[in-house]
Amino acid sequence: MRILLSNDDGYFAPGLAVLARALSRVAEVTVVAPERDRSGASNSLTLDRPLTLRRAPSGFSYVNGTPTDCVHLAVTGLIDFVPDMIVSGINDGANMGDDTIYSGTVAAATEGFLLGIPSLAISLAGGRAAHFDTAAHFACRLVEGFREGAPAANVLLNVNVPDLPLAQVRGMEVTRLGKRHKAEPAVRATTPRGDAVYWVGAAGPAHDDGEGTDFHAIANRRVSVTPLQMDLTHFAQLDAVRDWLARAR
Repeated sequence: MRILLSNDDGYFAPGLAVLARALSRVAEVTVVAPERDRSGASNSLTLDRPLTLRRAPSGFSYVNGTPTDCVHLAVTGLIDFVPDMIVSGINDGANMGDDTIYSGTVAAATEGFLLGIPSLAISLAGGRAAHFDTAAHFACRLVEGFREGAPAANVLLNVNVPDLPLAQVRGMEVTRLGKRHKAEPAVRATTPRGDAVYWVGAAGPAHDDGEGTDFHAIANRRVSVTPLQMDLTHFAQLDAVRDWLARAR
C-alpha cells in the first residue's frame, strides 16, 4: 500500500514525523508537506506564482504553498504513481465542527478525495500535544482497515483523537460534525508606529455538542470518525428557491 502523507503544520511538525514513522510500518509512505505552518489555509490553491519543491534532511519533500497545493501537485505531477490513500496530519489541535471549513489539515485530505483517492485527516484534540503516538496508533488502525476494504468507493474521513495515553481512550465512534457558537471578537493591538492591527478572534465554544457529535465523542475520551462530503448544495432549499425565483420574475 502506498500513502501520500501531508499536513498543514509544516514539514518540520512533530506530528508529521510521528505519523510518518508509524505509517511506514504498515505502508510505503511519501511525504509532501508545506514549508511552513499553513493552519487555516482551507482549500486554497496558489495560482498567482510558481511553486518550488525541496527536500529536507529528514527525506520529506516540502512545497512553498498550501496543504492543497502539496497534495494536488504531488498527485498530478510530483510523484510517478497514484497513491492508494492520502493521509493528512497529525494536526496539533482539534478539527471539529465548523473548524473543518477552515482547516488546512482537512483540506489536504479533501484534495485527495476530490482527486478520487480515499483520504483521512487526523488531528490531536486537547491542546497539549502530548500524545501524538496515540493519534498515530488510530491512524494506523484505520489505514489497515482501508487495506482490508474501504467502506465506500471513495471516502473522506475526519478523525479527532483525544490527547490522552492510549490506555485511557475508550475506542472509536462514528460521529457527525457538531457546531460552535460564533467566534470571539477580533483582538485589536497597536504597532510601535501607532498603526492598528487585528488578530482573528478565537473559535467560539461548542454549541451543538450532544450525543453523536464529534465534540461529544472527544469529551467522553473516544476517537471521533466523521465521514465528510463536498457537495455544498442545500437540497432542502431547492424548492423554496425555485418558488422565490418564480415570484421574483
